[in-house]
Amino acid sequence: MFSSSRELIKFMNNSKIDMLDFKATDLRGKLRHITIPASRVTEKMLEEGVGIDGYSYGFVNIEKSDMVLIPDIKTAFIDPFYETPTVSVFSNIWSVEGDECHHPQCPRNIAKKAEKFVTESKTGDNILLGPEYEFYVFDNVEYLNESRGSSYSIFTKSQPLTSDPARYDGYKMAAKGGYHACNPQDSLYEFRSQAALLLEKCGVAVKYHHHEVGGAGQVEIETAFDSISKMADATMLVKYIVFNLAKKMGKTATFMPKPIYGEAGSGLHVHFKLLEDGKNLFYDAKGYSGLSKTALNFIGGILKHAGAITAFANPSTNSYKRLVPGFEAPTCIAFATSNRSAAIRIPGYVKSMEDKRFEYRPQDATCNPYLSFAALVMAGIDGIDSKIDPSKSGYGPFDVNLYELPEAEQKKLKFLPQSLAEALKELKSDNAFLSKGGVFPKALVDNWVSIKTKEDVLPMQNRPHPYEFELYYGL
Repeated sequence: MFSSSRELIKFMNNSKIDMLDFKATDLRGKLRHITIPASRVTEKMLEEGVGIDGYSYGFVNIEKSDMVLIPDIKTAFIDPFYETPTVSVFSNIWSVEGDECHHPQCPRNIAKKAEKFVTESKTGDNILLGPEYEFYVFDNVEYLNESRGSSYSIFTKSQPLTSDPARYDGYKMAAKGGYHACNPQDSLYEFRSQAALLLEKCGVAVKYHHHEVGGAGQVEIETAFDSISKMADATMLVKYIVFNLAKKMGKTATFMPKPIYGEAGSGLHVHFKLLEDGKNLFYDAKGYSGLSKTALNFIGGILKHAGAITAFANPSTNSYKRLVPGFEAPTCIAFATSNRSAAIRIPGYVKSMEDKRFEYRPQDATCNPYLSFAALVMAGIDGIDSKIDPSKSGYGPFDVNLYELPEAEQKKLKFLPQSLAEALKELKSDNAFLSKGGVFPKALVDNWVSIKTKEDVLPMQNRPHPYEFELYYGL
């Protein structure tokens, strides 16, 4: 929207903008913000940034926690959710010690370094990502976690748990029966349309939206292709708009991979294209499913490192309740054409050279998109550098339903981790591909494993689960 601090300040003055909101993503992938009155905004302030507590963002120890947010002026947009006229801008996290520089664990910095490494490694001059955002929109959610009790309850008009006519209009959606559902069953059309329009106004191009498989209110918004960092920014913006629009419309939204037992889970599928001088390097009319050797090597790299990637792409304990057979969520480390049971799917309906691509399906939106997208690209580059042939490595192609293979054939398959603890173990033993070109610092990998173990794995592992009462209370 703006190319310089001067342009931004001039716009704020002319448009009577009262506040400038610095938005930044912490290590876990949560959006945070700090707001400055427009009267205090100067070119010097925008260049020097504002100080923050980096410890609270998850990046550093408390004894060395001073860090700085410096805005990326090009990402500025008019924030649609504040009554006070506000411009929001995504920010980079900088160190204050030594030479002024991006902090090595800054997620946006890592995404930028991954983009730079694509060109430095002579892989291509531009890698493009196209994400699909799946999520649920409910009418009400309540949850409780205390020492003497835990519970959650979800109410959705799509699948009401009541016969009260004031809360139920009769148009019930079948479980796992919502794919491309039309109104009146599709009661979330206006929500999706409003979200899409807001995204467009904030600079994120939307391809389309629709109701997804989950009958309890699962929907999808798919966006156009762009670079690693821009699509990571877009991912944070999609979540920001969805959460706030839901609240504004009297609803509640979640990107949890598996909020409802027995319903379809929500993923963050991402499509890949690699360009050089505008030419799609992933296309070869004579190759398998129209893919070039470069594309297959890229796929081979992702599948080789799939276990480690899940530590970033599926970083919640809830992620592994989605990655189970029977819900179009892949569990097998494999590739195929038109096959949603494989980790990598090549869309069968895409024939042209310009649009040839493939899709990584296991990822979900509890990820930090800057880290996850960068990890996927680094794995793909390693596959090209190492000339990994996915077929010779035993990853397919499997153009059959992997869950219906004979038992002897299923034993030959390789599978994704079944828990976050297992994924973190994979990352600890397989992370050299991430450090190429200095993209992922070793300290970040260690920090990630430590934080996810302490804050996710152990707290969940140590708490009684309501279903355990069903299983064991009377034994």
